[in-house]
Amino acid sequence: MTKGSDLLIAALENEGVDRIFGIPGEENLDVVESIRKSSIQLVLTRHEQAAAFMAATYGRLTGRPGVCLTTLGPGALNLSTGAAYALLGAMPMIMITGQKGILSSRQARFQIVDVVASMKPLTKLARQIVSPLMIPTMVREAFRVAQEERPGPVHLELPEDIAAEECEDVPLIAPHPVDLPAASEVALDRAAGLILKAKRPLLMMGAAASRPRSTSDIAQFVLRTKIPFFTTQMGKGTVPGGTELYMGTAALSERDYVHEAIGQADLIITIGHDTIEKPPFIMGGEGPKVVHVGYLPASVEQVYFPQSEVIGDIGASLKALADRLEGKLPNAQALLHLRERILARIGDRATEDRFTPQRLVHDIREVMPPDGILALDNGMYKIWFARNYRTKMANTLLLDNALATMGAGLPSAMMASMLYPGRRVMAICGDGGFMMNSQELETAVRLELNLVVLVIEDKAYGMIRWKQAVDEFPDFGMTFDNPDFVKYAEAYGAKGTRVNTIGQFKSVLQKAFDGGGVHLVNVPIDYSENERVLVRELRERLPAILEN
Repeated sequence: MTKGSDLLIAALENEGVDRIFGIPGEENLDVVESIRKSSIQLVLTRHEQAAAFMAATYGRLTGRPGVCLTTLGPGALNLSTGAAYALLGAMPMIMITGQKGILSSRQARFQIVDVVASMKPLTKLARQIVSPLMIPTMVREAFRVAQEERPGPVHLELPEDIAAEECEDVPLIAPHPVDLPAASEVALDRAAGLILKAKRPLLMMGAAASRPRSTSDIAQFVLRTKIPFFTTQMGKGTVPGGTELYMGTAALSERDYVHEAIGQADLIITIGHDTIEKPPFIMGGEGPKVVHVGYLPASVEQVYFPQSEVIGDIGASLKALADRLEGKLPNAQALLHLRERILARIGDRATEDRFTPQRLVHDIREVMPPDGILALDNGMYKIWFARNYRTKMANTLLLDNALATMGAGLPSAMMASMLYPGRRVMAICGDGGFMMNSQELETAVRLELNLVVLVIEDKAYGMIRWKQAVDEFPDFGMTFDNPDFVKYAEAYGAKGTRVNTIGQFKSVLQKAFDGGGVHLVNVPIDYSENERVLVRELRERLPAILEN
């Protein structure tokens, strides 16, 4: 005989799960005991939201579902933002929540909400387990659904009486490899025909191009075709940004310098574009044609409606396309002459003696090795890192351009540090976003992570304040005060340093990494560049773009 919770944990071990993130409650105590007796590590966090962000980031970086665990009611509902983060960001994740017993009701409606119903719009699948005999098949199905394209979160609710119920041993179901279908020859020929006819082709790498299984094939496609490329925010790093074919990143939807190349292209081949991202460019009746290469068909949007689609395994599709194109594209580099000017303007004023976003990005890039990982929270600085930070390897700039939630930067960086303890990892947070999950500093210290946490301080919700100014509203309601961040970090057992002059910044970061452990670095920022560059300068460029 075995009990439901033992079956659950055995099924998770069968899937290769090595850690579970979360905060258990009394409804999970049988599950906790089963974890104690297993090979799985329980990673206790200080808030359920952080557990979900960590599990989702595990899925993003490995391609395998991360797992998080909470109790019923308020604990389960605290996963909602993390569920949406994984759903929009296409990150495989399994959420397991507890519930009062369903075979009897000894506590009436105390703490009971319909969590399964609340999770259905935020997940690919949400189900309650009503019998321990069903656990092996339901877990296998949950992992299958979470991993298949498009990846995302799955929710399983395990009531406490089902977890404790004894039953006969039920055989586990072994996972097996699932190969993605290949694109049809007709679709490949059609797309190749459009590309061969193009006079000014351009490639775009989107969010789905960052899946761990496809990045090397994408880089080979660029090298074989020699077509210049740009990326979306979440597509950064798919192809090394140091290549001579990189044209920039579309951090905005229009008017930026990279849009000069986009506007002159007569054909854009989008690789792995997911319209859940803020649009990297706006399609219109007079714009370039678009070939969509993806795992799934394109969703037709007002701003995105490709004329040709190649659907299937992206790596295999690109190999087949390159076979049809290599050496046959005399116009492949027709737009490359724009590259130097675009990148020069993006890198303008990067070494000024001020705490500007450009200077922060410049100095961080010099401190981070090629495989170093930045995990960004959400704020004004994210646009600057998307535009200016040159990635050299896939999945080394973790940002969220889908849900774009605040509070995810620190937990995401913690997960990256756990997975890659030998690599430099830095969380980059605004003071607003940092304080939303700052309690996880204790978790990072307890786990003995090596992690630098950069807190950029402007004492305001800076992006909204900027939008307020752009739309000519009065400056109102967006400012706040902060704790002493150095003392705050030290109170958790971390180290803390405040940078007082920009000349110290790079050396402070270097010492923080060299010293190991968790080190918070607090730096002010001069956001006057938001108005100068992202409003006035780009607005002044609009007439020139229209003339061209």
